[in-house]
Amino acid sequence: MTRPAVTLHMGDCLDVLRQMPEASVDAVVTDPPYGLSFMGKRWDYDVPSVEVWAECLRVLKPGGHLLAFAGTRTQHRMAVRIEDAGFEIRDMIAWVYGSGFPKSLDVSKAIDKAAGADRDVIGVRIYANGHVQKSSADSLSPPIGTFARSQDDRIETAPATDAARQWAGWGTALKPALEPITVARKPLAGTVAETVLAYGTGAINVDGCRVDGIPASVPQPAFNSPSGRIYGMKTGEGRNGQMSSASGRWPSNLIHDGGPEVTDLLGDAARFFYCAKASRTDREAGCDGLPQRTAAETVERAEGSAGLDSPRAGAGRTSGARNHHPTVKPTDLMRYLCRLVTRPGGVVLDPFMGSGSTGRGAVLEGFAFVGIEREADYLTIAQARIEAAQQDAQAERPQPSLFDQVAG
Repeated sequence: MTRPAVTLHMGDCLDVLRQMPEASVDAVVTDPPYGLSFMGKRWDYDVPSVEVWAECLRVLKPGGHLLAFAGTRTQHRMAVRIEDAGFEIRDMIAWVYGSGFPKSLDVSKAIDKAAGADRDVIGVRIYANGHVQKSSADSLSPPIGTFARSQDDRIETAPATDAARQWAGWGTALKPALEPITVARKPLAGTVAETVLAYGTGAINVDGCRVDGIPASVPQPAFNSPSGRIYGMKTGEGRNGQMSSASGRWPSNLIHDGGPEVTDLLGDAARFFYCAKASRTDREAGCDGLPQRTAAETVERAEGSAGLDSPRAGAGRTSGARNHHPTVKPTDLMRYLCRLVTRPGGVVLDPFMGSGSTGRGAVLEGFAFVGIEREADYLTIAQARIEAAQQDAQAERPQPSLFDQVAG
């Protein structure tokens, strides 16, 4: 068995896509810019244009699927542009997790700051898990220094002005707990049956992505396979009389991370595909030979600054990283998504490759992969991570060189 072909391009995706043959890929699975100016990144200034999605449509085979992540604030712009390019919007998948960090302005503090009023320290904040650190105001500094990364983020202060007291407890943002994934399809060439037979596209891999449930009382991560599927429930062991077929539950448009907030919400969360956010091991896989960035370099903050210590700074803020891409998706999630919409032996395209999570998922599932990335640093990381995934998948037999081409 030979390795699936992997071709990585460096350059603007619109330019590269225009050079690709028409109807040459089976699926597009991508995590494009959300248009949120994330961490001030230039590449995240807007969602991709209609022209980009039109080129994705052109290179897809008839009936080929597109899966595109988006932010909750700009999902509407992403979906409309995809639709305007000629795609049919089929559904939306919600990846739900409990580990999001609210990026909200404390209105009461903002009012006091504008008034030039100093606020009195009255205690320690309540953590998200309900744990409270109690201390008197005049003895706060020593304990905060021992358990908190940022004094500003952990102490509790009292409103100093009447206006601030009126607006105490008000903020400006919800806790982020999901990322939407637009599910779109290129128009069919005739019927579904005709398109499937002619091109191998037009349908989704239901049986290949079924979820085998387990009783809700059993901790789910213990039952997860490396690919992310859940095993363990026999037919008829469903909760509250619900039945699970011998082949598993039908894949749904919800994916969750198994956190307590999510499982409490979902009840029998075993009905849904489980995938947590990317671990450090996953992010750094294959990157041993790459240079290590410091924590400050990773999140682009000043050494020794309070901002560096803030949870808002993101992954790698405490020890640095070799994979410094700020929005790495977990390999298991991308593997599942690639499998959902790609025929066996098919070609997966990611025009916004980043650090290569889609490529890792594609090659682990045996698909050929075409990736496009315009940032040289990220291309290097993606190449290392994809090569590691390829080696993990087929280490038992000698193979030819992984990369057929690294264009640029």
